[in-house]
Amino acid sequence: MADQSLPRIPELIVVEGVHDWQRVREAVEADVWVLGGERFSRATYHALRRAVQVRGVILLTDPDGPGQRIRQRIDRAVPGCLHAHLPKRLAVGGQKLGIEHAQPEDIRQVLLAVRRPRVQDQEATANQPFTIADLQENGLTACPEAMERRQWLGDWLGIGGGNSKSFVYKLNALGVTREEWRIALERLYDHEKETHQA
Repeated sequence: MADQSLPRIPELIVVEGVHDWQRVREAVEADVWVLGGERFSRATYHALRRAVQVRGVILLTDPDGPGQRIRQRIDRAVPGCLHAHLPKRLAVGGQKLGIEHAQPEDIRQVLLAVRRPRVQDQEATANQPFTIADLQENGLTACPEAMERRQWLGDWLGIGGGNSKSFVYKLNALGVTREEWRIALERLYDHEKETHQA
């Protein structure tokens, strides 16, 4: 019987393992698909493509190298997936890192904050797309703190981090607006001031 107090997520949520499945079910009411490893059958891709068309798919993979590779492989093979990004700091359990170690409320928050690009946002981004120059102007590439700053911004925007090229791609593909970008940069600068003062 479903827990009536948990929010319902209509999309199919895709996770890596059964322990992730258990954790997500503690956080939200949803249908959860377990991949069970890094090797996927044609049937898995076919099922996920169908799910994207019928109800939508949210990818929630571990915030580590293997999780990122899984996310990228599925995203290439199954266009149209939505992305939930759990920051690394919220997915730590002892020496391990993964969705299964996160608190249900943190999982709930990232799932409820999944970016669903609106047509008008995509049109606005298409008219004024982000480029590497946007990263250069704001110290988000070619400097020692760039990777950490992209990760912080990506977590705040709900698009995740990545290298410079993939970050620009996500800004455009996920419909981040110039206003969201401006606000996110202000938050980043405030965060850095507070961190340096502490």
